[in-house]
Amino acid sequence: MLKRLFDLIVASVTLVVLTPLLLVLALWIRIDSPGPVFYRGLRVGRGGRPFRIFKFRTMVANAEALGGPSTADDDPRITRAGRWIRKRKLDELPQLLNVLRGEMSLVGPRPEVPQYVALMAPEERSLILSVRPGMTDWASLWDIDEGALLARSADPEKVYLERIRPQKIRLQLEYVRRRSMLVDLVIILQTLVAVTGRKVRPWAMTSPNP
Repeated sequence: MLKRLFDLIVASVTLVVLTPLLLVLALWIRIDSPGPVFYRGLRVGRGGRPFRIFKFRTMVANAEALGGPSTADDDPRITRAGRWIRKRKLDELPQLLNVLRGEMSLVGPRPEVPQYVALMAPEERSLILSVRPGMTDWASLWDIDEGALLARSADPEKVYLERIRPQKIRLQLEYVRRRSMLVDLVIILQTLVAVTGRKVRPWAMTSPNP
């Protein structure tokens, strides 16, 4: 109950404060390339319930039909505005709307597409989907430069599945087991530091080596 109240207050205040920035970004996206302002990809939420995530569109319209869900920094589907927005993680800000709707939390395992959820072991799926997915978590902090790593690979999808996803799953499971308001506050502070470009090592009991 306290976590949900915290989510509602912080998400509401942040949206109000950032409204001018969000409007400027929305206008830029519409001018830069044809298509909607928001990307509404399908994700799996708490209890396995599907929902549509809010993100600023940073790729060409119908990008999912042109490639896989893993996106490298040099992906040709990324628009000019999208490249700048993604680098600064501003595309994630509209997920505050998902937080207000109760589909996400500020902190929690990042929501996955159905095809990746289907790859989880039963115990992984049971634990990770027992909480609301979040805008940030330990896995997000560890893998904040995922796009840059995938850009160095000839097969981004394979790299994600074999090298990135197992570590993300491990950190997500650890978050679910150790979650508390203190943990959430630390993750939020670390995320604010990380988006400024500074290196942050996730505060976790068994952090993987990057």
